[in-house]
Amino acid sequence: MKIWTIANQKGGVGKTTTVASLAGALAKRGKRVLMIDTDPHASLGYYLGIDSEEVPGSLYDLFLSHKTMTRAQVEQHIVSTEVEGIDLLPSTMALATLDRSLGHQEGMGLILTKLLALVEDKYDVAIIDCPPVLGVLMVNALAASQHIIVPVQTEFLAIKGLDRMVKTMTLMGRSKKTQYSYTIIPTMYDRRTKASSAALQQLGKDYPNVLWQDVIPVDTKFRDASLAHLPASHYAPHTRGVKAYNRLLDYLLNKEFAHVKLS
Repeated sequence: MKIWTIANQKGGVGKTTTVASLAGALAKRGKRVLMIDTDPHASLGYYLGIDSEEVPGSLYDLFLSHKTMTRAQVEQHIVSTEVEGIDLLPSTMALATLDRSLGHQEGMGLILTKLLALVEDKYDVAIIDCPPVLGVLMVNALAASQHIIVPVQTEFLAIKGLDRMVKTMTLMGRSKKTQYSYTIIPTMYDRRTKASSAALQQLGKDYPNVLWQDVIPVDTKFRDASLAHLPASHYAPHTRGVKAYNRLLDYLLNKEFAHVKLS
């Protein structure tokens, strides 16, 4: 199972849309996908029509029982979605209390790693949606990940905020004596505006070795798809945004993991 984390310490850059879009594209190719929502706002669940406050259990419960966590417990908390091939481990607002209540405990940074190891034979890819805050949830998501995808809106303030995310990955990598593998993804690109073009050029100058050499364009179908509670790949498969995410998926599979075959 491949594990990808979608992370940025700035909100509103397209993280949840990226998770849903990549999951949808993978499902269209016959892959089994587990989405993990670590954001207390639970946007990923709402995107797919799942109310996090009405599910029988959530990621929060697994954090509480992490010392005795079993495969059966993890499976009980995973929710099937309306999209064939896509399951969700939902979030809840209670996750916002983890840093205060459990963040000091030893081993709290590896709970997601242990959780995913228990169900790794059930899925081809796990995709983790992160909150825009550095805390125990993001630390877990980064630690569990094999590759980090960093969506960045093509506008000036988003690029300024990107530096924090890169520093976070660098510092965490040093503490673990490893180097995180990541790709920066330009999102919400509007070729009609000077701001988007200038931002894209700046990304190319600042991050030439880790920048995906393509863009996710502005596409109103993403908003319409979320209203329909479907990945855009299933709602409007021929739109430019969906085609861009398919190119991104090809890039991730062919370039980053060319040596690994998905089952």
